[in-house]
Amino acid sequence: MSRALGTAVLLLAAVLVLLPFVYMIAVSLAPAGALWSGSLLPRPGLAAARDNYAFALTQVPLLRYMANGAFVCGMILLLQVLIAAPAGYALAKLPFRGRGVLFGAVILALMIPIQVPAIPLYVGLAYAGLLNTYTALILPFVISAFAIFLFRQFFASYPDEVLDAARLDGFSELAIVWRLMLPAAWPAVAAFATISVIAHWNDLYWPLVVITDTDMMTPPLGLAAFRSSGESTGNPGALMAGGVMVTAPLVIGFAFFQRHLIRGLGIGAT
Repeated sequence: MSRALGTAVLLLAAVLVLLPFVYMIAVSLAPAGALWSGSLLPRPGLAAARDNYAFALTQVPLLRYMANGAFVCGMILLLQVLIAAPAGYALAKLPFRGRGVLFGAVILALMIPIQVPAIPLYVGLAYAGLLNTYTALILPFVISAFAIFLFRQFFASYPDEVLDAARLDGFSELAIVWRLMLPAAWPAVAAFATISVIAHWNDLYWPLVVITDTDMMTPPLGLAAFRSSGESTGNPGALMAGGVMVTAPLVIGFAFFQRHLIRGLGIGAT
């Protein structure tokens, strides 16, 4: 009975979580009038689905928004790993004065949301003439306290004997990071990559602050502009079609990296 009750609770939670996504897909496939029919899920239609998705792709540069989001997320992730891997290795394996203080600063940085330094960051970017650029979208996030913490936790469990042998073979500390530590930390890299891409792909706050040029908009900001411009007025199916296309890459990526995400976060918790 206890197992059956637990399964029932999990199924109910899954339905509650998935219902909004199912409704979004159903609306994107249905004609506008079906939305007000009173049924829980509108009845889909092939012609309506074609019109909704074609409208979303032609009335706004949705593919450009998604390309912007992919480029920004990819560059942020690349720079975060390039910085966090050596920093995490130094905090885990290199003895130096003040290491504990620096690690405490990393933990403290985890508690500071982007909204706190948003004004000085915006002012600095404005004075540098970098608003409405990819740099404005990427630069504030290249140092990730969470990535440094995650890599440090993973590297701390790496055997010191292997590192000593690598140093005897002539490896430099950076060579140890890139040729030994990072390949072994693939679960942590995959877990962090999943979290980073999802967070920055879905980020609306910071692009809303630094971007006004339509060509530079990321997916969430582009959908918000699509909704507020009046293009989707009377056509909620097109707006939901845009939401489906923007959400699909994240769902596919998460399904692919789910096992690595769970393993990487489990390692980081030790």
